[in-house]
Amino acid sequence: MMYGERSGWRRDGFESHEGMVGVLLADGSEPKPVLFDLGSGATFHESSDWWHYDGTFRRPTAVSMRGRCACGWRGTKTYPIDWETVREDDDPDAYDTTGPYEEWEAHLDDVAGRAVALPKDLAGLLGQVRERLDRLWLEEDKTRAYATMLKTCDGLEAIVAETGPEAARALTHEHDEDEGEDGSVPALAEALGMTEQAARARLRHYEHLTWR
Repeated sequence: MMYGERSGWRRDGFESHEGMVGVLLADGSEPKPVLFDLGSGATFHESSDWWHYDGTFRRPTAVSMRGRCACGWRGTKTYPIDWETVREDDDPDAYDTTGPYEEWEAHLDDVAGRAVALPKDLAGLLGQVRERLDRLWLEEDKTRAYATMLKTCDGLEAIVAETGPEAARALTHEHDEDEGEDGSVPALAEALGMTEQAARARLRHYEHLTWR
């Protein structure tokens, strides 16, 4: 079972598709974030955490929950919220949110299925590098081990700086030609398994990456 974790749900390789519990009001609408006055003038903190929509302090009362994702996806199934149980436990983390979580997991499976998968040999090589670096932490000669880690990172950064910018520019150019500038970002985001915002940031990062 999944319980009402205060942090979002994440999956390795698809971190920008952060999942969380979304809520609905009695009229079927999704409420705006709750604002908290921090007592410092015009400074407010806002939150969309589901347990804040309990009707106290003039906040709206949510009647049901569903899965939601940072990409804008919303689950189709809804699950009633038993506020009496929430208040009795006095711990939102103890409330069962398995339904929304499982729907988000299914959404992530779909995202992963449409994203470009690494070839098995390349994924295997990356895994071997990670495993070998992890083993360096166990070596007795710590100075030599740490130096080896840094030299390895130097080599990896050189590969990324050489390949990343060229690949990012070529990928952007190819999609712009095929779909036009307006349609390129959604297609790129899908291929990378990212939200559109994260895909734009990643492309900008690699397009302007320099080494040394």
